[in-house]
Amino acid sequence: MGQRSGRQERSKKLELALSETMKAETEVQNNKDEAEELKAKDRRLTLVFGVADLKNGAIGLYNVGQSCCLNSLLQVFLMNIHFTGILRRITVPSHARDKSRNVPYQMLLLLEKMQCGKQKAVSPMALAHCLSAYRVKLFVQHDAAQLFLTVWNLIKKQMKRPELVEKLSYLYTIGVQEHLVCQKCSLETRRNSSMLTLPLPVLGSDSYMLKSLEDCLQYFFRPEELTDHNMCFCEQCGMKTPFLQSMKLVHLPQTLTIHLKRFCFEKSAYVHKLSHYLPFPQDLDFSAVLTENQCEADDNEKASWQYELFAVVAHSGSTNFGHYCAYIRSLTERKWYCFNDSEVCKVSWDDVKCTYGHSNLTWGETAYLLTYMKKPPQ
Repeated sequence: MGQRSGRQERSKKLELALSETMKAETEVQNNKDEAEELKAKDRRLTLVFGVADLKNGAIGLYNVGQSCCLNSLLQVFLMNIHFTGILRRITVPSHARDKSRNVPYQMLLLLEKMQCGKQKAVSPMALAHCLSAYRVKLFVQHDAAQLFLTVWNLIKKQMKRPELVEKLSYLYTIGVQEHLVCQKCSLETRRNSSMLTLPLPVLGSDSYMLKSLEDCLQYFFRPEELTDHNMCFCEQCGMKTPFLQSMKLVHLPQTLTIHLKRFCFEKSAYVHKLSHYLPFPQDLDFSAVLTENQCEADDNEKASWQYELFAVVAHSGSTNFGHYCAYIRSLTERKWYCFNDSEVCKVSWDDVKCTYGHSNLTWGETAYLLTYMKKPPQ
């Protein structure tokens, strides 16, 4: 009996020790699994985050023939994690010739090159050659607003998957409703349309200088009387009559691009730059800026109209000769970077505010394109 109870006691101790060992091994394995999951998560984040969010720092782009405008826009595209998330899901073209002429694919190759390399800057030459097949020439000073529209439309056209095209459109497209009201019979017509940028005038009527971005927004959405040679034909009146024309905001996208119309035509067809002081905020609430009559959206839509500044494409110089650079805020670090071709450095908000402009600084930097990012829901 004593031997049997001794064996039973030893067996219980052995089972207890084995149980403790298994628990310890399970805990070690769980820790390993957790560590691997964290590593995998880091790898996934690295794949979708923009260039400046990498541990090896922000990567510049070499100027390959007056490509400062293209470089600035590419940095704004590729620093946007919502855009790169779409870009990484594109269908890769099958043939070498198709690959060389496919803008989304060449942008993806450039993004991989920027993220995987260790150099401070890489060359966008392959993408620049790709764009040249679509009349985006090198050694030419481009207009940033026009080039943005050209590149965006090429990306959309060459994305083969309909769901990605839909996501891209939803990410960037602004919805508006145009109203026309006959001032004689009150006949009203409405038409829904979309745009990629809000082209805001920086001058009001009689060449009055608007004083802030909020003023520009209110001026853009103000009603306008169409009289004299601008009258429209009214089907109900059967003749040309004065009309009241207005545009109302219906939908704002995740990534909102605002075009400050700094370049203006005079009667002599001479183009000159408007460099006067025009401040813009870091945080922008459209529902607070625009009136009820300037919006055609429900309360749920308006509740999402809270924005924060993501990027500024600035122009320095004259209309005939100038230079572009981009100020972009990292979406993870929440820090501002200046992308000036191959040179990239951290900057402060005060540095960004220097792009507000000044009438006496003709060659100074002035903001030309503003990109606002929708704030996440509270």
